[in-house]
Amino acid sequence: MNISFESPRQAEIVTLITLLDEYQVPLYPAESHHGIDMEALCQPNVLFAVARDGTGKALACGALVLSSEYGEVKRMFTLPDQRGLGLARGVLTLLEEEGRRRGCARFMLETGYLQPEAIAFYERCGYRKRGPFGDYSEDPNSIFMQK
Repeated sequence: MNISFESPRQAEIVTLITLLDEYQVPLYPAESHHGIDMEALCQPNVLFAVARDGTGKALACGALVLSSEYGEVKRMFTLPDQRGLGLARGVLTLLEEEGRRRGCARFMLETGYLQPEAIAFYERCGYRKRGPFGDYSEDPNSIFMQK
């Protein structure tokens, strides 16, 4: 497995993000969707990491949007048949390490309450529930977390 920073503007990565959207969009009403689009993922303040297997196939991805106050974890996704292998943890660790190297001391995220596996994963990685942050407002469909 290789995890590195890459451009999200690759067909394989677009497929991963599309699969993530296909999973999440039916779960919540439109006003509770907080994903960011490709243009936002390509901004200079965004780190985008990809996990690939030995053949170079993209298996997982994630982003960290850096601001002056915190880094926000976005677009974390692992192919369903690759879950449980440590790929998401590897992607998140790389994002956090680079975020710290760039001066980020606090990491935040928003996820949906209907995604217990994601919530449990983030808790195992040291994230704790908190209230809304940034431009978010209270939403019964959202779980906000911080590390």
